[in-house]
Amino acid sequence: MATATHSSPGEVARLALHQFPYDLRAFLRNPQSRFFTLALPVLFLVIFASVFGHNNTVKVSGGTIDTSVYYVPGIIALGIIGASFVNLVISVTAQRESGVLKRRRATPVPAAAVIAGRTLTAIVVTIAITAVLLVIGWAAYGAHVPARTAPALAVSVIVGAISFCCLGYALTSVIRNEDAAQPVTQAVMLPLYFISGVFIASSVLPHWLSDVGNVFPVRHLVAALLTAYNPHTRGAGFAGKDLLIVAAWGLAGLVIALRRFSWLPHDS
Repeated sequence: MATATHSSPGEVARLALHQFPYDLRAFLRNPQSRFFTLALPVLFLVIFASVFGHNNTVKVSGGTIDTSVYYVPGIIALGIIGASFVNLVISVTAQRESGVLKRRRATPVPAAAVIAGRTLTAIVVTIAITAVLLVIGWAAYGAHVPARTAPALAVSVIVGAISFCCLGYALTSVIRNEDAAQPVTQAVMLPLYFISGVFIASSVLPHWLSDVGNVFPVRHLVAALLTAYNPHTRGAGFAGKDLLIVAAWGLAGLVIALRRFSWLPHDS
């Protein structure tokens, strides 16, 4: 294996941008990744908003909003997690077990550039699915983001994407093989979607279940996005506490990933 090379931040950034198109093409050529990351959030938004959104309202800070509007930021959170966590865990685990990561690590390209290129792909896909859901929410359900809170929404999306990328790299370090990647990620995320306000409004959950959801970053990402969408929100719409909790989880994931992430197949 080649020894690590010392590169300047500018060189790492240049190599990451060079690596990014290859990772993006690999994503676009994978039908399963495209469906679960791009199509599934759209299907969830249409189904939940159509089934539960008709003439129903949800209690939020400052008042109530239509249930169909409530589901837009919730499903955006699902899309962010799908692109930056679920898809990353599955694809990175597959690349590790097939030896792709080992071959990349043996090249003169710094490890940071390889990881940054894959992370950039996740962020770009996250922005794409967010934009699609924003348009659908606006056109079909009248859900729009007030101009004053649009920067807060953008910051929440980016913070969520980066934090869940870090958590994704941390989770890959404990998954033993490619076949386990998707079941493990779904087993982790599906219960959190239900208790974090993605599929069911937190205001109608039992208090103890809502308290459990508050421990995890999904709930706080949903809350940050909902704050930006909530027409009753005053000011710029930055949910500082929620974003700090999401970022703290991301930092914890980064620490775990730095200590445990492996470039080699676990059976090697």
